[in-house]
Amino acid sequence: MSELINYKIWTVCMVRKEDKVLLLDRQHDDFKGFIPPGGKVEFPESIVESAIREVKEETGLHVQNLIYKGLYEYVNPVAKDRYMIFNYITDDFTGELLADSPEGKPVWVHINDAYDLPMQTSIRRRFPLFFEDGTFEIHVKWDHVNDREEKVTIRKT
Repeated sequence: MSELINYKIWTVCMVRKEDKVLLLDRQHDDFKGFIPPGGKVEFPESIVESAIREVKEETGLHVQNLIYKGLYEYVNPVAKDRYMIFNYITDDFTGELLADSPEGKPVWVHINDAYDLPMQTSIRRRFPLFFEDGTFEIHVKWDHVNDREEKVTIRKT
């Protein structure tokens, strides 16, 4: 008999323009800080289609030629949760930037300046990996009792 696991699949797409990246200045709910565009994969769309859709919805830009950068996942063995976040980067886009978005104001930020901005731990952890050669896999095991990260494993290829 197999266990019932709750899988959630998300995407993130870092949009790059020369030495800048597009981030959303998100200042609502419990996920505040600067984040790249992204969101939940809607069934039955593909993961890449989801990343393209999310960027369009959150920034107004149409992206293409996405490059896969890596997987970031949270696993909570007690709650039987597995969140998988597929990460992409692109510098191939068209369109006009939205003045504002429900997810936060889209802003172009110099890559070096982004390191000083407020970000969630999960975003800050993978941010530099978008600009390195190869791919990454980050596996976070969640401590359900203490509501915090228990173990973080980072692999680069």
